[in-house]
Amino acid sequence: MSKVLQGLEPQRVFHYFEEICAIPHGSGNEKAISDYCVAFARSHGLWVRQDEANNVIIRKKASKGYENAPVTMLQGHLDMVCEKNNDVAFDFENEGLKLKVDGDSVSASGTTLGGDDGIAVAYALAILEDDTLEHPELEIVLTTDEEVGMKGTHALDVSDLKAACLINLDNECEGQILTACAGGMKNRGAFPVRFVEWEGLSGMLCIRGLKGGHSGAEIHCGRANANRLLGRLLFELNKALNVGVSELSGGMKDNAIPREAQAKIVIRPEDKKRFSEIVSEFEKNITDEFNVSDRNIRIEYNIETEESKNLTIIHPADMERILFMCMQCPNGVQTMSMELPGLVESSLNLGVIRTDMENNRVLFSWQVRSSKKSLKYLLSDKLAYMTEFLGGTYWYEGDYPQWSYRSESPIRDLVRKTYLEMFGKEARIDAIHAGLECGLISEKMPGLDMVAIGPDMKDIHTPEEHLSISSTERTYRLLCEVLKRIKG
Repeated sequence: MSKVLQGLEPQRVFHYFEEICAIPHGSGNEKAISDYCVAFARSHGLWVRQDEANNVIIRKKASKGYENAPVTMLQGHLDMVCEKNNDVAFDFENEGLKLKVDGDSVSASGTTLGGDDGIAVAYALAILEDDTLEHPELEIVLTTDEEVGMKGTHALDVSDLKAACLINLDNECEGQILTACAGGMKNRGAFPVRFVEWEGLSGMLCIRGLKGGHSGAEIHCGRANANRLLGRLLFELNKALNVGVSELSGGMKDNAIPREAQAKIVIRPEDKKRFSEIVSEFEKNITDEFNVSDRNIRIEYNIETEESKNLTIIHPADMERILFMCMQCPNGVQTMSMELPGLVESSLNLGVIRTDMENNRVLFSWQVRSSKKSLKYLLSDKLAYMTEFLGGTYWYEGDYPQWSYRSESPIRDLVRKTYLEMFGKEARIDAIHAGLECGLISEKMPGLDMVAIGPDMKDIHTPEEHLSISSTERTYRLLCEVLKRIKG
C-alpha cells in the first residue's frame, strides 16, 4: 500500500493513523479495527481485553520510577461517521479511505476522514509502542459505536480498571481543555403512510450544496438543514400546486447536519412552468437567508416530458402530516447556558428522513443534546407529543448523561500548566455541546478525574473534514509531556 502520510511528524502517529484509515471502521462495522488493536497489543507483549461489544482495553506497566504514580487512562473511540459527497462512489463497508495531504492538512477524497476519533487510536498505539517514554501505568480504553449512542461505553465493564485520572482524546480544538459536555439521545419517529395511484409528470427534486457539520459542535452556526428546507419547499409548492410525493430521503446520520435531501415527485403537465417559477423563487430566498453559512445551496430538479398514468404517491392526507412535522418540529439551538455565556445548553437536529417502502412508513431521526438532564427529556417529550398527536410512533435510544464540571481537578491543572510552559500561552478551560464518553465513564467510575484534549480538526462529520498536521504534532508532544509529569 502506498504510504500517503509517510514522512509526516510524528511519524509513528501518522503511520498508525494511515493503517487505521485503511481498515473500514464506520459505526457498527468495528470488528476489524478492534481485532487490529488486539493484535497490536499481543505483538508488543501487552495485556489486552476485548469484550463482546468489541471494546478494547490495553494495559502497559509504569516506567521505572513511576510505580507509585496514579494509573492513567487514555480514551477514544474506534468508530467514525461515514459521510460522502453524492457524486462519490465509495463503499465504507469494504474500502479503505483515500487519503490526501494539502499543505498542513490531511483529508480524504470525497468522504469523511475519521480523524474523529482515529487520531486518538493512533496517539495511543504510538505511545504504547514507544518504550523510551516516561509514564505512569496506562490503561488504554478504545470503545465502539460512540457515534451512534455510545453503545460500546454502555456495555463497557470497568470492574478491572484502576485509573485515577482520564485523558479523553476526542476533542477537535488544540489549546482547549474540555471539562464538561452535554448529554444526549437518539430520537425516532415513524409515520404510517398509504400510497395511492396518480398520474402526471414524474421527477426528482433535490436540495444540495449545504455545508452540514457536527450536530453538536456546529449547531450554533445557524447552518441550513436540508431536511427542513425540503419540507419547506414542498409546503411552498403545495400552496400553489397539486404536487404528489412518492418518496422522501434526506441526511445520512442524525449527528450530522444534513447536507442533501431529495424527493420523488409527480406534477400535472399544466403546472410545469409554475413549478419552475416557485422553485426558482425559493432558491433565491434561501440563498439570501443563508448567504453567510451556506453559500453554495442549490436546488436541482428533473421532470419527465411524458405523462405517466400508473404512478403511486403518498396519500395527500398522510403527506400533510409529514410536511407538518418537517415544518413545525423543533430544530437547532433551543436554549443557551446562563452559567457559561456562549455555550449552547440544549439543541436537536433533524438528521435523517427516510421513506421505508417495505413497511409503508416515513421515518424521522433526531439527535437531542443538553447539558441539563431535564431539558433533554423535555425535548424528547416534545417530539413524542408531536409524533403521536400526528398518528406516528415514537421511541428513543442511546441515552447518555452529561459530563459535569468539577471545581477541583488535578489533571486539569496539570494539563493547563504544562500547556502554558510548553507553548507560552494559556489553554482555554471549556465545555462543549457535543457529547463525549466522559459522562458515561464518570457514572461507571465515580471520582475519576478527567479532561479532553485533541488536535485541530475542522468540518468533522462532513466530506470536508481535515486534520491539522502541525497541531497533531504539538498535541502529541503535550500528551507525552503530561504523562511524564504524572508522577505524584
